Amino acid sequence: MEVKNVMNALAYLTQPEQNAGKTAEKNAAAENAAPVNENVAANDAAVYEKSKPEKYTPDTKRINELLEETRRGTELLRQLVEKLLLKQGMTLYQAFGMIDAGQDFSLEVDEETRLRALEEIGEDGYYGVKQTSQRILDFAKALSGGDPAKIDLLEEAFIKGFKMAEEIWGGKLPDISYETYDAVMKGFSEWRSSAAAE
Repeated sequence: MEVKNVMNALAYLTQPEQNAGKTAEKNAAAENAAPVNENVAANDAAVYEKSKPEKYTPDTKRINELLEETRRGTELLRQLVEKLLLKQGMTLYQAFGMIDAGQDFSLEVDEETRLRALEEIGEDGYYGVKQTSQRILDFAKALSGGDPAKIDLLEEAFIKGFKMAEEIWGGKLPDISYETYDAVMKGFSEWRSSAAAE
């Protein structure tokens, strides 16, 4: 894995989230109401029933929780990389400067950091497939307010975001990213199936 790819991804992740609040507001304003159904009996004693339209609104509390959790996770990664750099006499900003200037450099990873990174990407780790895919699906459901009509739109947005991540990384992502992609796609499929069964 190239240091340049890690640093590019870290630089992207540490940028301020300028559009996060705007997205939640925009989604809150775009509520969709289900059409009203009228059941009419064919006799004089006709009974009209209006079903209550299902209203889906973004779960802003959950969105904010997930954004804060992501901020903390990004900070953890930044600190891990910064600690590695400092051990080698370099700051994070110096490393970014070297990358921007097209200079190559390598990092020596000590055993403690290596084990910590393995733990974080392990089965039960914060960056592992299970937790990462669940956070993505939780965020999608919170944004849509659980509206199954938005599954296709959210799935397309996820695919687009994944392709953007590949571009930022500079090509093929680490294998764990593709395992996470598959888990998220499976989650969207399960959400779609459960919504159709209701």
